[in-house]
Amino acid sequence: MVMFASQLTATTFSPSFLISTSSDTTRSPFLALAHLCYNRTFFPTRRRLAVSSRLNSSRSSGAGGSVDNGDVPYELHHDFSPQRETRGSPVFVTLPVNTVGPEGKISRPRAMMFSLKALAAAGVEGVVVEFWWGIIERKEPRVYDWRGYRELVMMACMCGLKVRAVLAFHQYGTGPDDPNQIPLPLWVLDEINKDPELAYSDRFGRRNIEYISLGCDTLPVLRGRTPIQAYADFMRDFRETFRPSLGLTITRVQIGMGPGGELRYPSFSFQKPNVASSGGLGEFQCYDKYMLASLNACARKIGKREWGDGGPFGAGSLTQNPEHTDFFKNEGGSWNTPYGKFFLEWYSNMLLLHGERICREAETIFRGTEVLISAEVAAIHWHYAIQSHPSELTAGYYNTFDRDGYLPIARLFSKYGFAICCSCFEMQDATMQKINPSGSPEGFLKQLLLAARLCDISLEGQNFTTDLDDDAFSQVLKMSKFYSDGIEKRPFAFNFVRMNKRMFETQNWDRFARFVRQMSNGKIFQARLRAHLGSSRSYSF
Repeated sequence: MVMFASQLTATTFSPSFLISTSSDTTRSPFLALAHLCYNRTFFPTRRRLAVSSRLNSSRSSGAGGSVDNGDVPYELHHDFSPQRETRGSPVFVTLPVNTVGPEGKISRPRAMMFSLKALAAAGVEGVVVEFWWGIIERKEPRVYDWRGYRELVMMACMCGLKVRAVLAFHQYGTGPDDPNQIPLPLWVLDEINKDPELAYSDRFGRRNIEYISLGCDTLPVLRGRTPIQAYADFMRDFRETFRPSLGLTITRVQIGMGPGGELRYPSFSFQKPNVASSGGLGEFQCYDKYMLASLNACARKIGKREWGDGGPFGAGSLTQNPEHTDFFKNEGGSWNTPYGKFFLEWYSNMLLLHGERICREAETIFRGTEVLISAEVAAIHWHYAIQSHPSELTAGYYNTFDRDGYLPIARLFSKYGFAICCSCFEMQDATMQKINPSGSPEGFLKQLLLAARLCDISLEGQNFTTDLDDDAFSQVLKMSKFYSDGIEKRPFAFNFVRMNKRMFETQNWDRFARFVRQMSNGKIFQARLRAHLGSSRSYSF
């Protein structure tokens, strides 16, 4: 028996992401429990919560977890084990971004435990946990605080869930007013304040501190360490801290490589609303002194000194129609001239070089741990029907109508044994093109999936939008089969982004559980909610 006990006796917790709006709480045992907990402000004050988990046990006492709310004790019985086999494509669920707070503690441990049990009973393979650099190494270099994350991994293990760890070296949130803001470590921000050139800059001099400029990857700008060394030290300490769990509970590790954790430049922010529907071109991020020094050196090397003074002229404004710009327009655009090709090759190669530096470090650090390592590519699809693909170019993907910009990335990941992760699996061209006729999420995704198949690398898909209906889940199934079907079945996993209160509403929960079953080739997962009043119900998803 594995026991988890919370002794936070003086605090009440309101499970804001465990709410059932339906009065028929008997449809799902976990929705019933969530409904009960929510109506009682989760637990009365000054009560102790004890949750026990007996895996693969036929005994009724504490078989999956017991809760005494003061009136009627309930038991949750789960027919799963930590080592359960998965057929088909496993499904993971990303936990809320504020699961571990700035002080390194789990924000709502009791609500989290019930959520994890619900996910396990629905057949979810595991959870995605973002390990934030800005929380773990927050105050001083090489001083790491893993406390909340260790507890979270333990809770997942108790529920029979795997963990996909995302090592997040970027900022989260739209600004100081964002309640979920997670900045870079404070000591890193101090260094950026001393030298603003450590931050990316566009042609207007606007700084972006979502992620340290890759132009200084190999320079000791972080108190004697290079950014790559800082990332490697973090990965190494993660490995040593969680070594007993690697390959067992923690089966996948995704390495952050840029803004949003993706291998790209911060040409725009996905954290701002309507990025895809507004059709933003983005801005080239090559104007900090470190990026300019590299550009200038490359231009001098080919005898074109005048090409090294900055990014392209005539790239237009952020929301301008690309056909009204000198650089991106289809006919006669300078993107397709010798200068344009020189600049775009340099810009994209710098991104690839950054990715290779991190891949090399990660492959060495996690070698022999039996975890699958991966990295994420951004789903930038809203100019896919335009020859120059402008929003992809500004993000660092040299992908045009006659040039494949994703195959080099897939080859890089294949070289170091990485899987590739990407979003927008639920998006359909027919829907997107009503908003933005130039967009093609399906066209983009099929190109990336073909590159992954050619390079024989594993794929991890995820959704771009939060609220998914039946059509969206059907689209995920369709796109996953596009990649994995064939004579040789290719490994595919799906990550649902992310767990929130609406997910546990009865209709959404039923839809999600049905999707998990479909992804897993029809597995049936059961959970029982037994009241100690003589009644018992069995539920199948």
